[in-house]
Amino acid sequence: GTYVMTVTANDADDSTTANGMVRYRIVTQTPQSPSQNMFTINSETGDIVTVAAGLDREKVQQYIVIVQATDMEGNLNYGLSNTATAIITVTDVNDNPPEFTTSTYSGEVPENRVEVVVANLTVMDRDQPHSPNWNAIYRIISGDPSGHFTIRTDPVTNEGMVTVVKAVDYEMNRAFMLTVMVSNQAPLASGIQMSFQSTAGVTISVTDVNEAPYFPTNHKLIRLEEGVPTGTVLTTFSAVDPDRFMQQAVRYSKLSDPANWLNINATNGQITTAAVLDRESDYIKNNVYEATFLAADNGIPPASGTGTLQIYLIDINDNAPELLPKEAQICEKPNLNVINITAADADIDPNVGPFVFELPSVPSAVRKNWTITRLNGDYAQLSLRIMYLEAGVYDVPIIVTDSGNPPLYNTCVIKVKVCPCDENGDCTTIGAVAAAGLGTGAIIAILICIIILLTMVLLFVVWMKRREKERHTKQLLIDPEDDVRDNILKYDEEGGGEEDQDYDLSQLQQPETMDHVLNKTPGVRRVDERPIALSPSNPMAGINAVCLPPKGLRAADNDPTAPPYDSLLVFDYEGSGSTAGSVSSLNSSSSGDQDYDYLNDWGPRFKKLADMYGGGEED
Repeated sequence: GTYVMTVTANDADDSTTANGMVRYRIVTQTPQSPSQNMFTINSETGDIVTVAAGLDREKVQQYIVIVQATDMEGNLNYGLSNTATAIITVTDVNDNPPEFTTSTYSGEVPENRVEVVVANLTVMDRDQPHSPNWNAIYRIISGDPSGHFTIRTDPVTNEGMVTVVKAVDYEMNRAFMLTVMVSNQAPLASGIQMSFQSTAGVTISVTDVNEAPYFPTNHKLIRLEEGVPTGTVLTTFSAVDPDRFMQQAVRYSKLSDPANWLNINATNGQITTAAVLDRESDYIKNNVYEATFLAADNGIPPASGTGTLQIYLIDINDNAPELLPKEAQICEKPNLNVINITAADADIDPNVGPFVFELPSVPSAVRKNWTITRLNGDYAQLSLRIMYLEAGVYDVPIIVTDSGNPPLYNTCVIKVKVCPCDENGDCTTIGAVAAAGLGTGAIIAILICIIILLTMVLLFVVWMKRREKERHTKQLLIDPEDDVRDNILKYDEEGGGEEDQDYDLSQLQQPETMDHVLNKTPGVRRVDERPIALSPSNPMAGINAVCLPPKGLRAADNDPTAPPYDSLLVFDYEGSGSTAGSVSSLNSSSSGDQDYDYLNDWGPRFKKLADMYGGGEED
């Protein structure tokens, strides 16, 4: 009698007449399981309800029902009919509890490991997958009082994953026997009882691994006085190996000893001093010295642990006080100012102040010139005892004693500069210099040296500026094209022009004989004269007017187009007079009497000239 759905058919005829009165009936049901008449329909309203028990989604998930609607009040002989399909889906209810596929499971886990899956628990549930009626929830009922394990559900496979969440110790528990239970996320349907197969047993074995030794008291603190002698036994810092079922030896070594003050016995962990422990050392922080030690076993693989030893050093009076300040200044006349002195002690209370300040009896001049007035336990005043003390630097010894047991004293020297002072009691500048040990003569000498040095620097600057100015002026007067500097080679000078001197130009005429040439002073020859006594092997023999440097000669021979910029060549000297009356008396001759073949021997620069004068005979 459970309502399922309602079907409705519409007829266009008048519903108040038989032509419009519709009646319903079920024609077929597919599948016909578990009965062929699982549903019935109200003929007038079209409501479909169940008429038989036995709907099971796990067997039949869906039914297809053909419904026929007929007018004429359902008369099949006279009425008109039509059919429709009703699809009925059977929804799931949690009527199948989850069941373990086996009654026992087993797993293994190494000790001291966490987040390790030990075993996978498989269950079977016939309800709709991935629904609250199918999702499994696992619980540990017994066997794990310390909470070492938990069971998490795999959302895909619905399996239970037994996971270690708290490390287990082989020496404490070698195995665990767990009883687990599984249920669904949704409660079971009414009338359904939990199956016996909803519980199972899980056996977990723990395997032994080599564990590191550990120090039971870590950090370990001991107290002792500083200054204990070398070799003193301080304590035994031993470790424990948790592997009771393994016969292993533990060895000790230093891991960190900043001051290298300690030794440790490698076998039993006994710690002795290797040097004197000093509380005032830079390695001490808040009176505590800290060292770290290593304990290692011989397992496979070996394991090790560390431990920290803290040594609290109790102070002893092993440091004498020091006077402060080390230097001071005071006026040469008393009652103008005093020097405040104090002391510093590296020890701590009660081995510090109050301090006692006093002047030594030797030398006697100390107590004669100076006096000390006590202010309190930490401060005193040093002042002049006499009415006047000559300016200068004085070493004043003062004995400072602390309040330790036994007390320690120290004789300290304070350098006091005694100087003339102004009315305010402050040292004047000259007085401060004089107090430093310099007399008036020395001060004047220093000032004179400073003035001489400044004058020399000023003269040097003026000289440098003047030299720079002269160099700049010289550069402006010289044409850059004519400024060949040290590359100019001066061989001879031509002298004044023809307008300045009356030269005999007759010497420029072609001579008819060679007598004047032969009688000419060596070194002066006209360029239009043929060299005398030229040998074929040495065409330049006899020419002593021109001496070309080898570098200039190579430049002239190898580069005809470029002049030899690095040399100045003078080929001839005109002479002191001339027999010719006028330059116009010179006329060229084409008689061919002059032989210019020697031009071919003078190098490539004279090749063009040789071709011009020597080519006529060939033509």
